[in-house]
Amino acid sequence: MTDARTFNLLGYKALLEEILSHGYQVRDYETAKPYEQHLILRHDVDMSVQAALEMARVECDLGLNAVYFVLLRTEMYNLLSERGLADLREIAAMGHEIGLHLDASLYRNEADLEEGAMRECAALEAFLDRPVRTISFHRPAKAFLGRVEPIAGRRHAYEPCFFEEMGYCSDSRGDWHHGHPLDHPAIKKCTALQLLTHPIWWTTMENATVQEKLDAFVSERSILLTEELEANCGSYLANKSPFNCKVSAD
Repeated sequence: MTDARTFNLLGYKALLEEILSHGYQVRDYETAKPYEQHLILRHDVDMSVQAALEMARVECDLGLNAVYFVLLRTEMYNLLSERGLADLREIAAMGHEIGLHLDASLYRNEADLEEGAMRECAALEAFLDRPVRTISFHRPAKAFLGRVEPIAGRRHAYEPCFFEEMGYCSDSRGDWHHGHPLDHPAIKKCTALQLLTHPIWWTTMENATVQEKLDAFVSERSILLTEELEANCGSYLANKSPFNCKVSAD
């Protein structure tokens, strides 16, 4: 039996099953109540939509729905590429909610932030053909933690009812730096918990260090970039060493 404290997909499944065994029910941001046994499954997709899809399948197999927050303005992945959009639509088709992961550092002031969030939500809605109801902040400044006001007319994951009134647990930087979810006071008190995970930590090499997981991600992205260059850039393929070339030139 897989340990619920193991950082891989089987460990994630075991963790969810253990929390559910305590009587918890999964809820979204609209229906979760701080003093009920409600569990919000939140994923901030910082690096890989493909990794998010793997976690979404685990949840789907358990009959659970999560909220996946995706970045529009990032160098890490192209959400609107053929594969990126297909994977995102598959996540949505399973019943998971897609929210906006907003990088507030890209905007100069509150007015710019509000306008930018509106534009990003509109763009995401257009490609998914479904509403974006919720926003989470990417690497949030302290000013956003516990913020009461909505963003672009939408709820956000750091409202007091989600961040202060209910339990909050995150795997930021690849570990449970503030304690494992099963040891969280909310679980012991049978009150609500917002569980934040980042898919990259759960879908890379088993038993690897955080650095090894990040190195593996960089390697995978490098391979993908090489394949794209080979497929789309004739000069790259023509000048590439024949010892490393994967396909022959015309």
